[in-house]
Amino acid sequence: MHIQDILAASQPTFSLEFFPPRTAESEARLFQAIAELEPFSPAFVSVTYGAGGTTRELTYDLVTRLRATTALDPIPHLTCIGHTTEDIEALLARYAAAGVSNLLALRGDLPRGGISDCTSFAQAADLVRAIRRFPHPQDRRGFGIGVAGFPEGHPATPNRLKEMDHLKAKVEAGADYICTQLFFDNPSFHDFRERCELAGIRVPILAGIMPVTTIAGLHRMAELAAGVRIPARLLKRLAAVGEDASAVEQIGIEYAIEQCADLLRQEVAGIHLYTLNQSTAASRILDSIGANATTALTNRG
Repeated sequence: MHIQDILAASQPTFSLEFFPPRTAESEARLFQAIAELEPFSPAFVSVTYGAGGTTRELTYDLVTRLRATTALDPIPHLTCIGHTTEDIEALLARYAAAGVSNLLALRGDLPRGGISDCTSFAQAADLVRAIRRFPHPQDRRGFGIGVAGFPEGHPATPNRLKEMDHLKAKVEAGADYICTQLFFDNPSFHDFRERCELAGIRVPILAGIMPVTTIAGLHRMAELAAGVRIPARLLKRLAAVGEDASAVEQIGIEYAIEQCADLLRQEVAGIHLYTLNQSTAASRILDSIGANATTALTNRG
């Protein structure tokens, strides 16, 4: 289903993110998690794309398997880094032929070594324009397109005014919605929405939530999502339980539930859960916020 129809059918929505497994063992774990999460009927699931397109085929394989073997509606990520115009057009043709209706267009990360000399797209807005031009054979609107938003700023663009200009350029190039990077500080998200409104950005904004499940995972989040703010109230709760792994997970899930409840009270367009291919935290969050089988969230707080 085209993302415009998904978002028009029910708001707020909830959705999930998975990444392509690289081993048979991780593949088995992923599909066990999917089996446990599918009954929640997410509006869609996104599938990530490795730095520089390093999981290009793995992403495609996971997307097509999800379409063939589940009731889930997968949205593959697609990145600028490491792709020529011809690469992108070939991928778009493959996804269209496979019945994929939507894509998440990202600038992407550089591969290890930090060099990519085969990129035709300087910014995500350029990729959005290329996708928008592509004639999808099954929908005259073309692909539905999502783009990334950064409530707490993008490390490559410390000037927050320019950062908002970049986001608006992506929307004006043809994006249908924005999905944010993970955040732990809800006031930053609420302020981000207000700044989007002031900038004339009117598309739905989905809030990206990733529950803390381990201290090591929290440190990885801080490294990968550079600039993400970890509020003192969360750090205090985690410090109080020390190295008690079970308590850390419990606190992380409870904190994410609190975030979601606040977002729903503030009438967020949707919540996108970063699952890390695991079901426990996502299931507990969805149970708590009242996700039902119609893809809407029935409890706003």
